[in-house]
Amino acid sequence: MSTQQQLTHQRGLTEPAAEAAVDQACRMLRLPTIRGQFVATADAAEREQLTYRGFLAELLMAECEDRQRRRSERRIKAAAFPCAKWLSDFDFSANPNVPSALIHTLAKCEWVRNGQPLCLIGDSGTGKSHLLIALGTEAAMAEYRVKYVLAAKLVNELVEAADELILNKTIARYGRFDLLCIDLCRDRDYAEAALRKPVEQDVHRLRLGIAAY
Repeated sequence: MSTQQQLTHQRGLTEPAAEAAVDQACRMLRLPTIRGQFVATADAAEREQLTYRGFLAELLMAECEDRQRRRSERRIKAAAFPCAKWLSDFDFSANPNVPSALIHTLAKCEWVRNGQPLCLIGDSGTGKSHLLIALGTEAAMAEYRVKYVLAAKLVNELVEAADELILNKTIARYGRFDLLCIDLCRDRDYAEAALRKPVEQDVHRLRLGIAAY
């Protein structure tokens, strides 16, 4: 007997049997949020006298919202940020030269959609890395493919790729992302150590490779 027949033929179920049937159907249809919230949502719908359509809408909206949240979490994890930074945590009062309105406009990611570059310039300790990660996180939550990388690491990787004659392949790999967050990270010793590696002799080839791309 098919799954559809099994579900269709189960009429006049008791409450426990109905809950078990919903649980089984949600497992088969891969609806974990509905499966987890069905009983509580059904009880709330009964108390609030929701229509059947209203009850169904509540369940489907919860499933969609949870899927969106999980997708955002996967994209943020894939971006490989060194730590979590959010715009809500940024202290604009301690950084009066950072325009709050402009930053929140940038958080809408119109510039990412249009393929425009963004450069954050300022003295050490003014929150550049915080804003870089926070804006990158906003882009990931807006369903853009984002990648965070230290400038030193990127430069060395491209130089090594040029030496190994795979520069175009490496650039193409980075080019698959919608937004590349490059952090100069000047105040960190490991970044400075990486920048001291001998890359000067290949700078002209690296620039040509980037320009060509």
